[in-house]
Amino acid sequence: MPRPSVAELRPVVHPAGVKDRRSGEHWAGRLYMREVSLRVDRYLVNTRVTPNQVTYVMTLAAVLAAPALLVPGIPGALLGVLMVQLYLLFDCVDGELARWKKQYSLSGIYLDRVAAYLCDAAVLVGLGLRAADIWGEGRTDWLWAFLGTLAALGAILIKAETDLVGVARHQGGLPPVKESASEPRSSGMALARRAAGALKFHRLILGIEASLLILLVAIVDTIGGDLFYTRLATAVLAGIAMLQTLLHLVSVLASSRLK
Repeated sequence: MPRPSVAELRPVVHPAGVKDRRSGEHWAGRLYMREVSLRVDRYLVNTRVTPNQVTYVMTLAAVLAAPALLVPGIPGALLGVLMVQLYLLFDCVDGELARWKKQYSLSGIYLDRVAAYLCDAAVLVGLGLRAADIWGEGRTDWLWAFLGTLAALGAILIKAETDLVGVARHQGGLPPVKESASEPRSSGMALARRAAGALKFHRLILGIEASLLILLVAIVDTIGGDLFYTRLATAVLAGIAMLQTLLHLVSVLASSRLK
């Protein structure tokens, strides 16, 4: 069969609303990756490759971000960014392939969420190990590895707090939550949530943003000849992760998501 064109693929794999999902679409997907993934889709839609197989590759790319970041200096940071970008690419491709082939499965949804957890965790753990300078000539400072792991734990807990809303509603016999239910019931909490959303500091602990930050501090540290900014970033992200874990929990409890 001839390969479908991008114009033929687009209305099927990018139905109305896909790029506009408030919590389901990353800005990088809207900005550029959905256009890249369409070009990859053309080579996969007529093959035996399944959406779940693409999801497995996506998960592998996410996990490989951690060992990639163990390579010292700018090369390791670039490899980390590459792994995360591959994760994002395949995250787009697996859903698009599922829509074209009409191959949907609960296992695919489950694996997709596992990969999202692993991507954020791998990048932050990798950051902590870079800050610990495990390949350096001096003594390895494991405090930084601990802080990176703490940041990873926070990133995972935030995702778990969101996903557990669905679990709680299902076990309580309630339908899936609507987007409007995420708004806090009190005006004060709603204002605080909008302020936090405007600042977007919480996004720094997501794998894509964190990998770009790691590259930036790697460049600055290479110029400075030390790991000062890598370690500063590790401490800051650990703090953000712990604070955001608490704030997100309060936000869930203060909203109508569990009502």
